Amino acid sequence: MSRKQKYPTPSVDDVHPSARSEQLVCLVNDAIERFSGTIDELEKAIGMLYIGDYFGWKVLVLIHNKRTIRKYEEILDINVREFFPEEGPIAMRSIGYDLTKKVGNFWKAVSGDIPVENRRELDSNHNK
Repeated sequence: MSRKQKYPTPSVDDVHPSARSEQLVCLVNDAIERFSGTIDELEKAIGMLYIGDYFGWKVLVLIHNKRTIRKYEEILDINVREFFPEEGPIAMRSIGYDLTKKVGNFWKAVSGDIPVENRRELDSNHNK
């Protein structure tokens, strides 16, 4: 069974009910208002904002380095670990996160003390 089949993408209303959607749009509007810099950084931060509820903060900190997380937090005026769930409904579609859970020491994997191949890969056809 593929990861996509095992961990199907939930409905928009389950991940971003209307109150959460409104909160995200307000954050984006505020970020655009405050932002000064290259637009691609703003775009990447907004992308993280929208996928964070799907994957959770653990996947985000696994795929991004500390500096990038801090930069996006500053752009969006959020704290990733407070704003997103620890593990979102499709976190296990992340190959790196799945392997990290099997290894059992999340923070050592994040720091690079334990190498995790494909930490940034999302593979809906990868079989477990």
